[in-house]
Amino acid sequence: MRFLRIALAVASLAASTAFASPLDPKEGAEFVTLASPQPTKSVGKKIEVIEFFMYHCPACNAFEPHLADWVKKQGDNILFRRVHFASSNNDPEAHLHLTLEAMGKGEEMHPKVLRAFHVERVRLNKDATILEWIPKQGIDQAKFMEYWNSFGVLTKLKSAPQLIQNYKVDSAPSIVIDGRLMTSPSLIGDANPGLSNATQYPAIGQTLDALVAKAQKEKAGPAAAPAKAPAKPAGK
Repeated sequence: MRFLRIALAVASLAASTAFASPLDPKEGAEFVTLASPQPTKSVGKKIEVIEFFMYHCPACNAFEPHLADWVKKQGDNILFRRVHFASSNNDPEAHLHLTLEAMGKGEEMHPKVLRAFHVERVRLNKDATILEWIPKQGIDQAKFMEYWNSFGVLTKLKSAPQLIQNYKVDSAPSIVIDGRLMTSPSLIGDANPGLSNATQYPAIGQTLDALVAKAQKEKAGPAAAPAKAPAKPAGK
């Protein structure tokens, strides 16, 4: 009986993978739907897109320029946010991200922090190293410390592991669209094993395009039926 269950599971996975396509992503192949959808911060027709990342993650660093291009292309269709994958409620990297975000410098500094880690080999994974590095970036250290120690930043830092758990994210980079549709470069790659190094990032963009369009369509709801003309009185 156990063998039968395993065989059925493998057959189901094979079936979903057989029809996988970045242009037409399939549930269980290129993306999964969260069992418990999370609240979003987008308003109107915009779709929230969250990247769960880690500064020290090589895959996040490689993905960043392609993701930045995709976000720029989407423009006003989306509300893009980043959440640092926190390993604890005092994770120094997550603390750095939340502080820069609170200062309004999150996107400006994002490529600089990645460059520090992956090109300059500055390991910004300790408080002391971060606080020594910040003034060298032209950021006022007193102002940075004000945000670093602020109630808002420390509250978000403390709740960061619970936030990750709420989204059921277990790897980085991962992308959550509209608080419920989760995908990742590794998920898309596994579903489409024929992708090459040259085609994997365009394929990820195609999947993200399709998932944003799916969320927009579902958010709009079914098209309203055309109004019927009033019935003419009998005999006229």
